[in-house]
Amino acid sequence: MMNLKPEVVAQLERVLGSVEMLLPKAVKPVDWKNCYAANWRRHSFSGYLEPVKVTDKTRLDQLLGVDEQKAIMVNNTRQFIKGYPANNALLWGSRGTGKSSIVKALLNEFAEQGLRVIQVEKDDLIYIAEIFAAIENQPYRYIMLCDDLTFETGELSYKMLKSALDGSVYSAPENVLIYVTSNRRYLLPEYDGDHLGGKYVKGELQQSEIQEEKSSLSDRFGLWVAFHVFSQDRYLEAVQLCFKHWSDKLDKTIPWSEDAERAAIKWSHEKTKRCGRTAFQFSKNWVGKYLLKG
Repeated sequence: MMNLKPEVVAQLERVLGSVEMLLPKAVKPVDWKNCYAANWRRHSFSGYLEPVKVTDKTRLDQLLGVDEQKAIMVNNTRQFIKGYPANNALLWGSRGTGKSSIVKALLNEFAEQGLRVIQVEKDDLIYIAEIFAAIENQPYRYIMLCDDLTFETGELSYKMLKSALDGSVYSAPENVLIYVTSNRRYLLPEYDGDHLGGKYVKGELQQSEIQEEKSSLSDRFGLWVAFHVFSQDRYLEAVQLCFKHWSDKLDKTIPWSEDAERAAIKWSHEKTKRCGRTAFQFSKNWVGKYLLKG
């Protein structure tokens, strides 16, 4: 056996240590039978699926003011689980209006029927082919969720998602649907100048090339599901539902009163938005103070 000098051995150890840091992390395959959700975690040149130990408990019946949106997404997801044709979906609109909550609630509704969710961050969409390869032979139905997604023009992850939706070499296997939530309908920033350059064809104004390109990604989603701010009545219904949630969870009666209603309205004005998130945040503040007075 070759005898190496100590300084050579030390150098080799440093090199091996550096190489080891670049290698994919050794992890066990996800136990999808007992794990309903996972995150894609980047590691050096690749990544791995990391099980989510605690998932959100939101139920569909807890989501107020979005009945039409729920019906669309429930029907599409049910079709998917049954192996029938179903569409990728873009859930877009005002922040805090329930876009992400609906996807979480769908998982809780259909997990026992084989639905699973994989959440992928925007920058990790460049690994979309690897993610698909990791799950395409599994006997489950997967929603690949990209939450709160926006792009800047020319990003590689934008092009990868566009290719996956377009049915190219990166297209999703038959057991995967892509659900995206975003504040932007076109997933890209819009500027006044985008509409310049439009032209009339047979008397009809056509989009400019810039606008055409910006709509090209969102056009690839079969479903566009819009979410808007609540009316005041819907918002107050959501607050009352939150009160009931805390009453049930804490086994304490949280009364609804005129004072609570006025405070909830004032809270929404300060937040400048009536939505489910605002309702839940107010309920935590009011209920916590109420219980402290005890």
